[in-house]
Amino acid sequence: MTQGDVSHTIFGEPEPPPTRRRGHHRHAKRNNRRWLVLLIALALLGGAAWAAVSVIKPVLSSVFNGGGSETADFPGPGEGAVEIVVTPGETGEDIATTLRDAGVVKTRGAYIDVARSDPERAAAIQPGRYNLLKGMTAAEAFAVLGDPANRITSGTTVREGLWATETFEVLSKSTGIPVKEYAAAAKDARAIGLPAEAEGNVEGWLAPSTYEFPENSTAAEQLAAMVAQTVKVLDTAGVAPKDRENVLILASLVEAEAKLDEDRPKIARVFLNRLETDGAPTYGLLQSDAAVSYGAQRRSLFPSEAELNDASNPYNTRLIPGLPPGPISNPGAASIKAAANPADGPWFFFVAVNPITGETKYGVTLDDHNKNVRELTAYCKEKPKDCGL
Repeated sequence: MTQGDVSHTIFGEPEPPPTRRRGHHRHAKRNNRRWLVLLIALALLGGAAWAAVSVIKPVLSSVFNGGGSETADFPGPGEGAVEIVVTPGETGEDIATTLRDAGVVKTRGAYIDVARSDPERAAAIQPGRYNLLKGMTAAEAFAVLGDPANRITSGTTVREGLWATETFEVLSKSTGIPVKEYAAAAKDARAIGLPAEAEGNVEGWLAPSTYEFPENSTAAEQLAAMVAQTVKVLDTAGVAPKDRENVLILASLVEAEAKLDEDRPKIARVFLNRLETDGAPTYGLLQSDAAVSYGAQRRSLFPSEAELNDASNPYNTRLIPGLPPGPISNPGAASIKAAANPADGPWFFFVAVNPITGETKYGVTLDDHNKNVRELTAYCKEKPKDCGL
């Protein structure tokens, strides 16, 4: 019995399909063949793509990470100290290259991946020098760079309240550039970016701070960085360009007279009250001993009697009313802020009753002031060395 006979016996005699149904089957078969061809083509393309990736991936790894198919990171913790320098303006990828080339991390990619996982900390990495080890994990290297305490500071520190001439000496001692070069550079207002309102006088415009000047930078370039910092501080304090010089003069007086930050806005107010309040005690006279000493070019807590009576000294605010003709020091940001935003108060007098701690007392009347002066006199009598006597 043939297979056809079995079909006939079990299912009965089938009806012959209409012509259109036979055409439909032929169309379906053609579609099936097309899908089969498409699947085979996709399989071939997928295989080719996989083969390409398997070939290219090691090459890309070698180009970007400096390695082949090996692990992208050292096991750590590393050994053998190596100094790394992060320069201003470097990106995370620049740092990654430096670390890889120095042997600190195995690949650039390992470090970049860690840095991208903590973008806020990565952005806070400061320029400077750091001590790391060769063969560190990328995470360990990133942790060192991300901690400001690990930054090696070897810059030039210029403290608040120095005169320009004293600032030149500090810079010279740190950089090896002769003082005369700084003095000459200070006279070239354009070269150091000195604003027109300074009228060519660099005093007051050399911002106190710690600077890490680029290697081989000139005296003019260094002074320009300091002037730019002062402009930045003034702008931050909201000082208009036309008011910059007067604010710096007042700030320099505050810097010279105040020891504690809490006193700076109050001392600024005392000076302004004397200048602005008609009929006030000693109206118009600032009576700053620090200004007198600056004009005499002699550092002293208490000017001599001759210096106090020297009317030829344009900075003698004991005798000459108004602000002195220029700043008497280079004030810090706190004093500039105090001068731009003085405290409210009725005081016309102040005196530091303790030269060591800086404790300062204020008076509205001359009697108030005399009482505070007696307190200072008693202190100096008991501890003359504290008062420079």
